Amino acid sequence: MVSAAVSVSPEQCFQEQGYFLARGLIAPAEVSNIRDTFMALAAKGPIPGISDILAGARPGDPLAFYPRMMNPHRHPEVPVGPLALRYLLDDRILALLRAFAGSDVWAAQSMFYFKPPGSRGQALHQDNFYLKVKPGTCLAAWIAIDDCDRENGAMEVVPGSHHLPTICPEQADAAHSFTTHFVRPPEYMHPVMPVMQAGDVLFFNGQLIHGSTPNVSASRFRRALICHYMPAGSEEIAGWYDTLDSRGERVAGVKVSTDGGPCGTPFEATAPH
Repeated sequence: MVSAAVSVSPEQCFQEQGYFLARGLIAPAEVSNIRDTFMALAAKGPIPGISDILAGARPGDPLAFYPRMMNPHRHPEVPVGPLALRYLLDDRILALLRAFAGSDVWAAQSMFYFKPPGSRGQALHQDNFYLKVKPGTCLAAWIAIDDCDRENGAMEVVPGSHHLPTICPEQADAAHSFTTHFVRPPEYMHPVMPVMQAGDVLFFNGQLIHGSTPNVSASRFRRALICHYMPAGSEEIAGWYDTLDSRGERVAGVKVSTDGGPCGTPFEATAPH
């Protein structure tokens, strides 16, 4: 595990830039197991109750066959359920999150993105616009299941944007983003694209503006297992999300926000194209 800036600690990098890239945190054999387990479940297409099915998907849209899976950790009846829960509560991930949060953390969500060749990306956005964690914000751990670069639609982050308040989003371009929201960074801030290898984990602040570009490769997936968290002691979160301690037990007493929702709404979930 190394930081891009050798002389800067992970905590300092996270506090200053809003993100930290942990190289090789998940071993190759583990990555292969995650990939194979999710691909086996998705072999025949979307799974009702888990997959974020695109009701109005365009003909030929690769995301119609491979939509993201939402909260697979809630589904012990299928192999991806215990696997997603294992990494949602993984000690290696939680240890870094605690260092970044300055406290214990509670788990809120898991997602698996397949992003096959030809897929649209996800326009720049801020996660806490959806999670509504209060006070403060949420945190994310983005596990690369494939090598990620510009060709297959790697993640982009806007360094320092975690210091900004939650920004009201604009309408995204449906030709390039499968979700509806776009957050425009200030003119003095610009996105960068950390090149990641399978097994790397990108940790970032819930206020950080981030997103991804389309997968323009001919044959490469850009799969990712993504988990969201909140600092222990948070008072409120949107009702879509869980509040689990490190043992996987639900934390009582957290208020449900009156707004918020899933992390990005697909265009096809609201209006067919």
